[in-house]
Amino acid sequence: MPPHTAATASTTPAATRSDWGTLQKLFPYLWRYRWRVSIALGFLVAAKLANVGVPLLLKQLIDTLAIKPGDPQALLVLPLGLLLAYGGLRLTTSLFTELRELIFAKATEGTARSISLQVFRHLHDLSLRFHLERQTGGMTRDIERGTRAVHSLISYSLYSILPTLLEVTLVLVLLAVKFDVWFAGITIIALVFYVTFTILVTEWRTKFRKLLNELDSVAHTKAIDALLNYETVKYFNNEDFEAKRYDESLEKLRRAQLKSQSTLSLLNTGQQMIIAIALVAMLWRATQGVVDGRMTLGDLVMINAFMIQLYIPLNFLGVIYREIKQGLTDLDKMFSLLEREREVADAPGAKPLAVHGATVRFERVRFAYDPAREILHEISFEIPAGKKVAVVGPSGSGKSTLARLLYRFYDVDEGRITIDGQDVRQVTQASLRRAIGIVPQDTVLFNDTVAYNIAYGQPGASREQIEAAASAAHIHDFIASTPKGYETMVGERGLKLSGGEKQRVAIARTLLKNPPILIFDEATSALDSSNERAIQGELEAAAQDKTVLVIAHRLSTVVDAHEILVMERGHIIERGNHQRLMEMGGRYAQMWRLQQAGGDPAPA
Repeated sequence: MPPHTAATASTTPAATRSDWGTLQKLFPYLWRYRWRVSIALGFLVAAKLANVGVPLLLKQLIDTLAIKPGDPQALLVLPLGLLLAYGGLRLTTSLFTELRELIFAKATEGTARSISLQVFRHLHDLSLRFHLERQTGGMTRDIERGTRAVHSLISYSLYSILPTLLEVTLVLVLLAVKFDVWFAGITIIALVFYVTFTILVTEWRTKFRKLLNELDSVAHTKAIDALLNYETVKYFNNEDFEAKRYDESLEKLRRAQLKSQSTLSLLNTGQQMIIAIALVAMLWRATQGVVDGRMTLGDLVMINAFMIQLYIPLNFLGVIYREIKQGLTDLDKMFSLLEREREVADAPGAKPLAVHGATVRFERVRFAYDPAREILHEISFEIPAGKKVAVVGPSGSGKSTLARLLYRFYDVDEGRITIDGQDVRQVTQASLRRAIGIVPQDTVLFNDTVAYNIAYGQPGASREQIEAAASAAHIHDFIASTPKGYETMVGERGLKLSGGEKQRVAIARTLLKNPPILIFDEATSALDSSNERAIQGELEAAAQDKTVLVIAHRLSTVVDAHEILVMERGHIIERGNHQRLMEMGGRYAQMWRLQQAGGDPAPA
């Protein structure tokens, strides 16, 4: 894939999707819980039937008590059964509601878990290019909001929208059948005005909510970035500068929140006005019916109870509609992450890498991160099985790019890379990376224990294996001397350890992995001279009978290499072993003399 195409695929967000399109993406996750959905909907219907039955029983209770004080029939008509039934219906409503939520909880949590896990896996499948360009704070905020959106969408749709629609339908039918059509008509007119007003104002408010979320992500990103770069902030005494940047974001966020709140107040006021007018109209008509003798006092109480039951959930319709719209927006952002194309993907029918001797070949490889600037120009070389090849040269010559391409973090633009004759693009990435171990120049550790970080090279390794790897990397004594030993926490990105200690942990976990192909990318750059010699010996022992690519700055560490490649501006300008390159008197010999004059330690 050409570099410009890859970058576009990896970083361009998906096209805007409709709300219905987002829901369609959510349905397959819910479908696996379809039986639970069906049962929950059954309980929903039962709860609403019981809820509608409460005002009906209340009417019967009121009408039964409509006798004159002192009437001898009063004792005979004491509605004990109706009182019990009324209490039973109230209890039944709550019971069915709780059963609905209990039954559906597994579906809600399971759906949220499935989507979150899929996004997490997909983010690890995306290219290094995507992760170099992302903003961690904003992206994690999008994922958090997307996960919450799954809960809110399911909760509001199943627990609020559907029950309200069902209850409105039942009440309208009852009002139209038991009384004149005007009761249903007033309710329908009020609902139309209410829903129309709510949707129009909420749609208008959506832009403020979107701005609020964007500003929230920006503020969160700046805070996370400053905290991750704590040492840099301290080095340059820029605490006030970072606080000012964060405060500017918070001020913009505050203004957006005030705008959002003022428009929310407008929405709530308009909704209450519509509800109040509808209630007055309904109660006026019901009161007239009682006065005219067409309706009983129980009918008046029942209509009032129905209206209260209807309008209490409608009071929250604006909030519910806004939250559903916001949930759809947040969920769409998370689905957009899922839809980002993988720049590097397994080829159809890719097979596991079969390692026989682990001979590595670069064949006329061309590569560019950006089409305007090519990094590698027809690079060709071979690392024979069990041999060590070193690459040296100035910064920016393309040395580390070789390691990234071998790991297949990127695909080459032209040429190919093979391991035992197998093009790395035709084998599975998992099997390829299992066969390679790397000690990078810039070691980043997990915020966990030393033991966890070493064992990361072979999850499930025993304590004996971990300690053996640490001993081989010359860090066991240091770990044992700390109060908590291997349970010592290394801090965010390993900041509690020195550069040399982090480097030795990285060496230990690679030794524990024990792959057939090793890459040492400036593996001893953070070590002092005495430790470098000790570690160099361990690395050479670990590299016995393995295929090794060494990317080095100190030439003294690669004098025993089978072949040394001298790179400059993406070209191999010299190649040969140490003796031959010194005899050539070219760029390598010049670099050697400069390093020796600068006090670079001679090889042991």
